[in-house]
This record gives sequence, structure tokens and C-alpha cells, in this order.
Amino acid sequence: MLQQDRSVTAYVDVEEMLSKHFAVLGSTGVGKSSGVSLLLNEILMVRPNLRIFLLDVHNEYGRGFGEKALVLNPRNLKLPFWLFNFEEIVDVLFAGRPGVAEELEILAEVIPIAKGIYTQYQNADRIGLKRIDPKSIGYTVDTPVPYRLVDLISLIDERMGKLENRSSRIQYHKLLSRIDAVKNDPRYTFMFDNANVGGDTMAEVISHLFRLPANGKPMTIMQLAGFPAEVVDSVVSVLCRMAFDFGLWSDGASPLLFVCEEAHRYASADRNIGFGPTRKAVSRIAKEGRKYGVYLGLVTQRPAELDATIISQCNTLFAMRLANDRDQALLRSAVSDAAANLLSFVPSLGTREVLAFGEGVALPTRLRFKEVPQYQLPRSESAISTMPSVAAGHDMNFVSAVLERWRGATSSRDVPNDPGFTERPIAPPQPRMADAPMLQPSLGLDPDRFSLLKRPLR
Repeated sequence: MLQQDRSVTAYVDVEEMLSKHFAVLGSTGVGKSSGVSLLLNEILMVRPNLRIFLLDVHNEYGRGFGEKALVLNPRNLKLPFWLFNFEEIVDVLFAGRPGVAEELEILAEVIPIAKGIYTQYQNADRIGLKRIDPKSIGYTVDTPVPYRLVDLISLIDERMGKLENRSSRIQYHKLLSRIDAVKNDPRYTFMFDNANVGGDTMAEVISHLFRLPANGKPMTIMQLAGFPAEVVDSVVSVLCRMAFDFGLWSDGASPLLFVCEEAHRYASADRNIGFGPTRKAVSRIAKEGRKYGVYLGLVTQRPAELDATIISQCNTLFAMRLANDRDQALLRSAVSDAAANLLSFVPSLGTREVLAFGEGVALPTRLRFKEVPQYQLPRSESAISTMPSVAAGHDMNFVSAVLERWRGATSSRDVPNDPGFTERPIAPPQPRMADAPMLQPSLGLDPDRFSLLKRPLR
């Protein structure tokens, strides 16, 4: 509804908003999360066949979308280590610190060979007894094909055994110790479970993550709070990169909205902060994703800390209260001169009040998001039914319950509840589709229908 006259309903054109990228900006406590929940629920009503992938930094959206969303976390996620490219797996092995040059050189040499060895195993029936040099297969460190951890370790051991100088073996020992420490850490089970079994599950993983087919759940909520802090950036990088690459190689046949909460964490304006590949992956979606049906939704409380190139690609902005001068300055640079007079209200906006700019609204508007139903309100999952009530007091039972959840986050593992996700090897993805339409009728996406649909945000 319009803030000036609440009897007037304000509309956001969902089709125009999703034709490019959008951003929700606002300080903490101004109703930003509930606004995001409202927007995404309305989008699902208008575009029920659009797939949505949400990075949930604080694990607060899990209950807000009911049966429409698949909720993933470290306990039920399967993201094999071999899906990580070279920079990402180095970030995992070195716990977010810069890699040691000598160890990186070893890894860069043995990973492609390990991939070649795996391919030999898979093609054993066809090649018979003929021996093929794994190096001749032509894989690079970033080729997204499986390899087994046991083969990688064996190759490093073999190279170390050929060294005559004991001092030169130190780097090999250190690298083996890093690999061993990570693969045996229960927090990394989502990556290294069945690391030596093999099986090309890439198609299944992508199908499961990005809801292809949706099986009644077109949305994925990736809860990041339970991941080891050292690996969160790498995981986000993998997810962003795979979302973009699948859109690229499918020619945008199945559109995806990728929503990034706390976006300034992963695409910082300061190039010395954060993980470079994550920034690159988010930036690539912002710059090129629209061509391939991958749309970006940015949510941040510190827009001034977000890469300016990325936020400049957002054609619809929802600005809630921003008290910081730098954030206000960035907002002024992002909107047209015609809307500049509205920006004086930014520091004094109330809860759920928002200034809307860009292609998703007919003209710059000051409006108020409608009340979000209780069951859709984002809330931290720390307040779960198994926890003792606060009214009962913070006694030893309360502390014990907290410790049980704390320990469970690093040792327990749930079974995925999606019947469509299994571990069996499957056929590789189909070749790239030439000239595929952006919206295929077979996916239930009717451009004529969606061009007329709007949902009110009262």
C-alpha cells in the first residue's frame, strides 16, 4: 500500500522485476527479512514454475515457505569434493588461508591425472586391456568430472617415493596431512562422504539442488549457518558457479532466481576481503546471467560494502531504512535524478516501509509492505520445539540441550527427504541445446500469461 494513503494499493510488476535483477537494501531490524519472504512468496504464486535458490545465511527462512521449499544444510547436503574447482578445493584444504606454492604445484599436477584414472575405471569394459595414459585424456584441474580421493593420495605418495632428498618430501607430507585432516573432519562429511567409492552423480546433484524436476518444491533454501566458517565461501562459490554454468549450457531453458542474503559477505567492494572466486561467480551472474535465464536477487544491510559493479546491474531496488551515510550515498548514485527527492526519507523510514525504484514499479514510490502471515515470518531455527522454554529458566537442562544441538551440527547426518535423490550413478547431462527458447512451453512458462500478471504488495 502507499505510505501516504493506505487505501491505495501499490503494485510491483513481478514480470518486469524478474526480467533483470533486483536488490533489497536495509539496516537490521527494519523488516528486511519479512519483506524478502513476502516478495518470494508472491513470486512463487505468480510464477509457480520458476525455480528459486535462496542462500539463507542465518537459517531463518526454513519454515516460511512450507511444502514449496526443499531445505538443505550440512546434515542432508551431498556436494562431492570433485565438483569444486581448483581454487575452491585449495580454499577448503588450506582453511581459507593462501595456499603454499609448492603444495599447490603438486595438486595442480596430480588432480588431472586422478580424473584420468577415474575415466579409465569407468571405460574399462570398452578399452579392454588397452592401457591409456591418464595424462593423454586432456582433463584440466577445473574439468567437472569425478575423481577418487584414494587415487589422488596414491599419486602423491608415488611421487614422494621417487624423491631421493628427504627434505624435499616435507611438502608432500604436509599436503597429505591436510587432505587427511579435512576428509576425516565430520563437519566436511557433505563433501567427502563416499570419497573413494566413485560414481558420476553430478547430474543428480544439480537436479536436487536446483529442483529439476521440482517435484512440487520449486524452491531450495540453502542454510549456511551450520557449515564450517572456513568453507562457507567455497560452498557459495560452487553453488553460484554451477547455477550460472547450467544456465549457460542449457541456453536458459529453465529460468532460475538466485537470491543471495547478506550479499556483501560474498561480493565485497574491498577486493582484499573475502574469497575472490565467490565474488567472481556472483559478478558473473549479475553481468551475464540474464542472457541464460539466471536472475539475481541481492539482499544486504550494508550496500556500500557490496561490489558497486554488481549492485549497478540491479534494475529494481527496494530501499528500507539506511542510517549509514556511505550506504545512502551509494543509493543516491544508483537511482535516477527524478527519484532523488525521495531519498531524504531513507534514514527515517519505519518498519516495513520501503522506497521502490526501477523497472518493477511504475514510478518511484514510498510504500509499506503488507503484513506477512505468522507462518511465513522468518525466524531463527534456534527456537525449536526440543529446546526448553525460556520461561522455565536457563538451567542445566537448557545448557545440555544447547550442547546437544552444538555437537550434532558437527557429527550427525540426516538422510535427504527428497525421494528423487539417490546415490546411483546416472547418465551424463545431455549435450548443449542450440537455440533453445528462454521460456519453454513444456516447462509451463507462458510468456503471454506472465506479462499480464501482477501481485499487490499492500
